[in-house]
Amino acid sequence: MATILDVKNAGVSFDDGTVVRSVSFALEEGESMAIIGPNGAGKTIFLRALLGAVPHDGDIVWAKHAKIGYVPQKIDADRHLPINFKNLLAAKAHVIGATAKDVQDIVKDVGLDDRIMTTPVGHLSGGQFQRALIAFALLGRPNVLIFDEPTASIDKPGEERMYELVHRLQDEYGITIILVSHDLSFVYRYATRVLCLNKEMICYGAPDDALTPQALEALYGPHKYYHHFHHVHEGDEHGYG
Repeated sequence: MATILDVKNAGVSFDDGTVVRSVSFALEEGESMAIIGPNGAGKTIFLRALLGAVPHDGDIVWAKHAKIGYVPQKIDADRHLPINFKNLLAAKAHVIGATAKDVQDIVKDVGLDDRIMTTPVGHLSGGQFQRALIAFALLGRPNVLIFDEPTASIDKPGEERMYELVHRLQDEYGITIILVSHDLSFVYRYATRVLCLNKEMICYGAPDDALTPQALEALYGPHKYYHHFHHVHEGDEHGYG
């Protein structure tokens, strides 16, 4: 596989100080990278740097053929706004030259029905809204999808369905996934690489190799990670690994 993203000594600083520093890794096509770390670790800012939305130090180099789709954590939608995702997808299709069939195929792949598509955006549930955002990002056939905590506004059963959807889309579309997550069970089951971030890079690599007790303690602090780490490996014993 070819390298699709090469990051060397990247960091982000603002007038009030450094948010992220000293991040270096390479990601290959078709891989799934989870970014984990405590609240305030700089994960969302680092995603924005990858997208070119904030200035950064160091090098963030995408392959020339990389075509990126972005799914934000949430969008605050006015409940009285008379617009739905059928309107939004049609508008994007018009702008990028996609066909009605392109829209229909993606809507089907993501699992949206006509009721969801025609409901005003401000009235959708968290899970429905997130699926619709994924459909919007997929229109245009990107080969990279970047997610900022796709399950943040979804209940526990919905989280599992969302992670399964992301994994299935990766398989079907052959896309590279970069995803911020607080769920170590997702990391162990679906990620090929994990980036541990707490203002700086703590570890990077395959989850089974990178997520040592020492790395998790450095990431989250003493004893704060143990429940999640132990729970994940209990899950492995029941077929989640």
